[in-house]
Amino acid sequence: MENLTQKFEFHRKTLESQAVQDEMWTAVLEIKFTSLELNVFYSYITETLHYLHSQVLEKLPDLKRGLPTLATVLKRKNNNKHIKIAWETVLEALGLQEEDVKAFCTFFIAHSSKAEYYSANLRKTYIPDTTLIITNIVKNQVLQTSLLHAVQVIEKKKTEKS
Repeated sequence: MENLTQKFEFHRKTLESQAVQDEMWTAVLEIKFTSLELNVFYSYITETLHYLHSQVLEKLPDLKRGLPTLATVLKRKNNNKHIKIAWETVLEALGLQEEDVKAFCTFFIAHSSKAEYYSANLRKTYIPDTTLIITNIVKNQVLQTSLLHAVQVIEKKKTEKS
């Protein structure tokens, strides 16, 4: 009976996770962004993903050659304690969660073929208040929160460099 209960619990968690993923994909694909909005959001997300990767590499200089991309970090973090600790430390320092990264990756996969990178100056010229646009356009709470986090990470990074 206990074994059966454990199996049902595992399946419940799996189905719950799949439902969240389906909802994220639906949200990302349903929203009809203007090309300007798409490019601005894409730019923040790509910068955030790049920054995440660089911060993990800073914490693991001896593994730098073995982690050439963020995808390798994501793939190896579950099998390597040092990578996992560095990953979690970086996420916490940046105020991000795993669900943010999943949202970033989902957005990137869904839109990277048609999006164009805009520099920080172009983004500010075209959309002075990105957070207002995000809160008005994006209704899915997870995607909205993740996009807002991406903006916060990049804006904070910019002010720290100044």
